[in-house]
Amino acid sequence: MSDQQKKYTTTGIILKGSTLKESDRLVKVLTPEYGLIAAAAPGAKKYKSQLRGRTELFVVNKFLMIKGRTLDKIIQADTIYTYPGLSKDLGKLAAAQYLAELALYLAVDEQPQPELYELLNEHLRRIEQLEFQQNVYPYLAQAVFHILAIAGIAPQVHACCLTEKLLEIDRLNANWRGGLSFERGGVVDMSRPKKEVNQPEKTNNYESSFIVNYKINAVELGIMQYLNEESLPQISEIIPTQLVELSIDSAWIRVEKILRQYVQHHLGKSIRSADLVDNLYLVEF
Repeated sequence: MSDQQKKYTTTGIILKGSTLKESDRLVKVLTPEYGLIAAAAPGAKKYKSQLRGRTELFVVNKFLMIKGRTLDKIIQADTIYTYPGLSKDLGKLAAAQYLAELALYLAVDEQPQPELYELLNEHLRRIEQLEFQQNVYPYLAQAVFHILAIAGIAPQVHACCLTEKLLEIDRLNANWRGGLSFERGGVVDMSRPKKEVNQPEKTNNYESSFIVNYKINAVELGIMQYLNEESLPQISEIIPTQLVELSIDSAWIRVEKILRQYVQHHLGKSIRSADLVDNLYLVEF
């Protein structure tokens, strides 16, 4: 196969970069057409290199590449967008890195992934547009849920994952008890009478038949049930009046942390950038 036959073009966003040799960079590029690409950027660390700024984190380029045996090689990169708002705010940058880590874990080599590509860029734009010190956790929670949904591993939140009975938020009260079970893959209604639950053999104890990793209240359930919507829910429109005394801000923080732990459990990998987000926003959990 000639070099001309090996050449191809694609649009992609830089999700990770590291040193390759003295003056080259190794980058991970998420593309809609080819999924995740590992590519060498020759001379990208040189001061006068045209690839220097174009292979930085979160830069979107139109690439001309050559297919290689183990690594593709970037021949040309024409920048489309750079997400300038992320680089000006350390908190936004950390949140964006969090989503980039998640995308890297779920991206697949040499398979089209237009949904993941478009979804990641959409949520990076939302984070970029946040006001200074605006609560980032609602945006992270929805981004994580959306990404899990297209990967097919989002938690079940509209019905109890044991009884399969619908969890209707407008019928709940402030004393409702529920939990998220990583093992079962979703929400468990812990307020139902034991007789309503089909007990597994050799046990008569409802709660001993599964592990509840996190207890959740009705507000947190309500938030989770609306995370798959296109935009963030207006809490005042979805939470019944009898539940408004429960803290909304703390609920958002808990929901994001619960989803984070859910992701890490199912992927078997930690999201290191998430700790930096917590430190920057001074959040305790």
